[in-house]
Amino acid sequence: MRAEMAWVGAAVAATLVAAGCASRRSSVSENGIPPGALDAKTRLNSSPRHGEWAMIETGVGDSVRVWVVYPERRDKAPVVVVIHEIFGLTPWIRSVADQLAADGFIAIAPDLLTSKNLPGHPEDGPLSDQATAAIRTLDRSVVQRQLAAVARYGMALPAATQKYGVVGFCWGGTISFEHALHSPDLGAAVVYYGGTPGNASFTAVRAPVLGLYGGDDSRVNSTIPVADSGMRAAGKSYESHVFAGAGHGFLRAQSDSARGVPNSAASTEAWPLTIAFFRTHLGS
Repeated sequence: MRAEMAWVGAAVAATLVAAGCASRRSSVSENGIPPGALDAKTRLNSSPRHGEWAMIETGVGDSVRVWVVYPERRDKAPVVVVIHEIFGLTPWIRSVADQLAADGFIAIAPDLLTSKNLPGHPEDGPLSDQATAAIRTLDRSVVQRQLAAVARYGMALPAATQKYGVVGFCWGGTISFEHALHSPDLGAAVVYYGGTPGNASFTAVRAPVLGLYGGDDSRVNSTIPVADSGMRAAGKSYESHVFAGAGHGFLRAQSDSARGVPNSAASTEAWPLTIAFFRTHLGS
């Protein structure tokens, strides 16, 4: 624990300074949605918003590193926890958090691979193959405990309201749906191309769930009917949108040469739905 906190004090100090400097630069052109993966670092380096690293203790002897981005607003803001893909906490995920802050939310992106101590600087994210291998070894109950700790941390910030939501992508999309099954305090969950958790007891869900899927993603989309019928039978709110021609990971892969137009079109439609959903259920 002390070693992790020392890392925050030493290695992250330069990042905090850089974030403060970035807040004084003019931003790159922003079109109201997160950038694709290729443009993520440019967006982060030019963002006018304040982002910082923190280490959150979960209360049971472990901790989670997080990237926090604050909106520029006079009043308090709801919190959105951003759950990364199988690739870990990458610059792209941090750029999603930055866009959420641009839309008025305090965005917190936890590194759920913190305990794995993967090589590389947190700003760059882990190597994809190492992250993919490590993520398969995670205990999902521990992940949910850590997400609950991150949410408590967020809502305890002086600038935060007492409402939070989650949004997850790919692996993180499934985890986002699972969080709706676990957390009685959750205000809203958004699932980007994540599968419906198997053997789910939908009666435990307290929060409304929004699912956003690519039309050419049959592996994931085959689980939508389970969510739809299960949530409906339990009297819960589940809304799904399937975007024709878009592939798995469309928000990240907006410039995918194989399906750039469908992915970009899906992203342009999906993100406003995301923000409207959070504003309806968490407050604006």
